[in-house]
Amino acid sequence: MHEADDTVLECIRSSLFAGVPAERIETVTTHISIVLLGGETAVKLKRPVKRPYVDFSTSALRLAACERELDLNRRTAPQLYRAVRRITRAPGRGLALDGGGELVDAVVEMRRFDADGLLDRRAMEGTLTGPLMDRLARTIAAFHETIPPDPAPDGAMRMAAVLDINEAAFAATELFGGEETDRFNRRFRRELARLGPLLDGRAKAGRVRRCHGDLHLRNICTVDGEPVLFDCLEFDEALGTTDTLYDLAFLLMDLWHRGLEEFANRVLNRYLDATRDEGGLPALPFFMAVRAAVRAHVGAAQLSDAGPRASDIRAEAQRYFALALDLLKPRPARLIAVGGLSGSGKSTVAAALAPRIGPAPGARTLSSDRIRKRLCGVSAETRLEANAYTSDTTERVYAAMAADAEHILRLGYGVVADATFERAVDRSRIAATARDAGVDFQGLWLDVDPAEMLRRVAARRNDPSDATTAIVRQQLARDPGDIDWERIDGDGEPERVAETARRAVDRQGEHLQRSRQGRDARDTELG
Repeated sequence: MHEADDTVLECIRSSLFAGVPAERIETVTTHISIVLLGGETAVKLKRPVKRPYVDFSTSALRLAACERELDLNRRTAPQLYRAVRRITRAPGRGLALDGGGELVDAVVEMRRFDADGLLDRRAMEGTLTGPLMDRLARTIAAFHETIPPDPAPDGAMRMAAVLDINEAAFAATELFGGEETDRFNRRFRRELARLGPLLDGRAKAGRVRRCHGDLHLRNICTVDGEPVLFDCLEFDEALGTTDTLYDLAFLLMDLWHRGLEEFANRVLNRYLDATRDEGGLPALPFFMAVRAAVRAHVGAAQLSDAGPRASDIRAEAQRYFALALDLLKPRPARLIAVGGLSGSGKSTVAAALAPRIGPAPGARTLSSDRIRKRLCGVSAETRLEANAYTSDTTERVYAAMAADAEHILRLGYGVVADATFERAVDRSRIAATARDAGVDFQGLWLDVDPAEMLRRVAARRNDPSDATTAIVRQQLARDPGDIDWERIDGDGEPERVAETARRAVDRQGEHLQRSRQGRDARDTELG
C-alpha cells in the first residue's frame, strides 16, 4: 500500500464501521485489494499496485475502478453493492469520507453476506450440491444471454492479448524456469492458431460480451439459498469483454482443479441446456487451460510477500501450471449410451461417466427426458401430459438425440446418451451415429430388479422424468428384443453401480488405446 495506509484504513473503520469493535473488524488482503469486514458491512479498497494486467497506481485510477466495479456488479448482485465512497483530505485537515479537497482513495461499500455461503468455502467443506450447481448454471446462462454482444469480430485477437499478459506475468516471476515457460507459451500459441477461425466466428456471431471476467468459486455466494455472482473483473474492459464460454471456463476449471469433476461437467451441461452453445466446445479445454495459467502466474506473483504461506502458494501455483498443460492434451471423442427401463439409474450413471469421456470437462450428456421437454418448449422439471408421449413424439426425441450427438461428436467432443433405448431401432440408431461420426461406441444396459425400479420411480420429486409406476409396469411387459450392450447390475448403492460402469468404460478405453497404438506401429513399419 501507500504511505497513507494506516490513516486510510483508520478513516474507513471510523466512518463505515462505527459501533463495531476494532477486534471484530476482519481484514482480508489479496494481491490487488484489501477487504474489511465488520457487522453488516464489507468495504473493498484497491491496493496501489501496477502489474501487467492491472494499474491501480493513482487515486484517480482506483476511483474509476471502484465506480466501474459498482456498475458492473449491480448487473448480478444489486442486493450486495451499495455505493462508492471517496476518501478525501481538505487543506489543513485529516482524512474524511466523501468530504471536500484532494482525492486520496476510494472504496466500494457492500452489504456483508454470510461467509459460509461462499462457494469456495462450501467446496472445501464438501457441501456443494447438484441442485445448487444446476441453479448456478442457469444463473450464469441467463446473465450471459442478457449482455449485448460486442461488435468487434476479433475473438482470436482477444485471446492472443490474454496470452501476451500471461507471458509477461510468467517472465516477471522466478517460480518457473525460462525454458519451461517457453515450451508452455509455445503450446498455448499453437493451440490458439488452431482455434483462431472458430474464435473469430464466435465473435462475429455475438458470443463475445462484457462478461463477469473472474468467475471462480470465491466470487460466487448464496443469498437466501440462491447463487449470486459478485466481484467481477472491473479494472480492464478488454479482459472483461470476452467469449461467454471463456467466462464460464474459470468456474469449470476451478471445480476441475478441486477434484469436483462431476460438478464441472454438470454445470457445463445445464449451461448448454439453456444456451445451446455447443458450437464453442472445441475451444473449451483451451479456455480452461488459459484460466489455469492465469491462476499459476497470479500465485507465483504472490510469493514475494507470502510469508509463512509461501510453501503452500508455491505448490498451488505449480499444480495450476501442470493442470494447464494437462487440459491441452488431446483426448478422443467417444459415444457412450446408457440404457435401461425407467428407475434403473441411467441418469446417475451417465453423470458419473461423463467427466471421463472426451476433452475436459467431459461429455455432453443428452437425456431423452430433457430433449422431450425442450421439444415441447417447457423446463426440464415441468410435467408433460400423456399426449407428449405418443410414438411420433418419441421418434422425434430419439431422432433429435442422434442428430445432436453427431453434431457434438464431429466437433471432437464426447457424448453420453441417456434414454431407455428399449426399442432395438433406437439402439441401432445411436450406434450408427457413432460410426457416422467416426468415433468409438459403447452401449451399457442397466439391469435392476423390477421392485427396486418401482420403488425409485415412486420416490422421485422434481425430476426431468415423468415416468410413473404404471409406465414402469408397461415397460416391463414389453419385449426389448436382443440387447447386445454390456449388462451392468444396477441394483445396490448408486456409487457402486456408477463405479462398475466406470470400470467397464475404462476397460474399453484402454482396449481402444492399445488398438490405436498397434495400428500406428503397423503404419510406421509399412511407411
